[in-house]
Amino acid sequence: MNERETAIIKRFNKPEDLFNLGIKALIQNANGQILLLKPNPAQFTSTSESSEWDLPGGRIHRASTIEKTLKREVKEETGIDNVEIKQLIGSTLVNRRIGTGEASVGLILFIYECTVPNTPEINLSDEHLNFKWFSKEEAENHLSKIFPIHFIERLRSFKN
Repeated sequence: MNERETAIIKRFNKPEDLFNLGIKALIQNANGQILLLKPNPAQFTSTSESSEWDLPGGRIHRASTIEKTLKREVKEETGIDNVEIKQLIGSTLVNRRIGTGEASVGLILFIYECTVPNTPEINLSDEHLNFKWFSKEEAENHLSKIFPIHFIERLRSFKN
C-alpha cells in the first residue's frame, strides 16, 4: 500500500478494502465452444494479464444491473446482441489492483454462463486484437493463466 492509499484509509478511518465489481461472460456457441478475446495491451495501463486470452466483460456502472452490464459489455466488445444469460458460474477476487485516481481498488468478478445461437459474427472493439472459439479444455488452459485455480476447478466441474 502506498502513502496516498494509506492516507485515504486513515481519512475514512476504515480498515476495509475498496473493490470494483466486474462481470464476465463465459459464452458458449451451439457447438459448445467458448469465446475468448485477446486484449489490446495499448488499451491497458500496467497489468501483465492484459496480454492473455480473457472472457468478455467489464465493470458495473453506477445505477446499472448485472444483466445490463453483462449485455452492454458483450455488445461493446464483440458486437453480439443476442447473448442469453443462463446462470452464475462463480465469483473470484482478482489478484491485481485497479487505479482510480486517488488510490487503487481491488476487483471482484462474477462469471456468468451465457449462450448464443449458432456462431455469431464477431465485431471486436478497439479493446481487443483477436477472438477465437475454443474447446472447453483449451479455454480452461488459457483462463488458468489469469484466473485463480479455485475458479478453474469450478469451471472444470461445471456441467453445461
